[in-house]
Amino acid sequence: MLDIADGAVLLEQLQPGASLSALSLRGEDQRATAILAETIAAMSPSTCPEWVRDAADWGRSFLPYRRSGDAQVPDTLVSAAERVYFDLCASQRRERLLHGDLHHDNLLFDTTRGWLAIDPKGVRGELEYELGAALRNPCERPDLFAQPDVIRRRVDRLTQTLSVDPTRVLRWAFAQAVLAAIWQIEDGTPVGPDNRWLAFARAIGSLCDEP
Repeated sequence: MLDIADGAVLLEQLQPGASLSALSLRGEDQRATAILAETIAAMSPSTCPEWVRDAADWGRSFLPYRRSGDAQVPDTLVSAAERVYFDLCASQRRERLLHGDLHHDNLLFDTTRGWLAIDPKGVRGELEYELGAALRNPCERPDLFAQPDVIRRRVDRLTQTLSVDPTRVLRWAFAQAVLAAIWQIEDGTPVGPDNRWLAFARAIGSLCDEP
């Protein structure tokens, strides 16, 4: 951000501004994962302002969804994801200011400055929380990101570079995927049995002993 006034924001323009999705979509997912890890490693953790919402705040959609009677997301998934999510919230270590939505389309390349993260949401949590969005992207390719071997490979690379706990990464990603499906319903978009977030949740759940 360069300046702000009267509700308008002036942002720098990146050239060429190509997103990280392009690499994964043309068969270079391993390179894309390495870039993602290196970019996160270069983002210096900052003191988190008190007004920034924490991870627990972002999980508040579980309860009203369960009470709504909606059955688009199976109850077994919702219950498991809610339990995992708040167990993780209660046991976080080294909380910091996170981007909050760091997926492939929010990493752009600039010829001068290299790969840069854009469109931060801002959330307080541990670094393992940050990786869930990237693991279920690029969103156009559930046939890629919902494959157990791809999930394992990505998590291995992220763990090597960022020294994160792979089990906590998997469990956060599982719970966040179910939450993403709930948010989709809240936004008025139907969620069917072939929903990409639920497909990912089931694939990653099999890796961390969740339904």
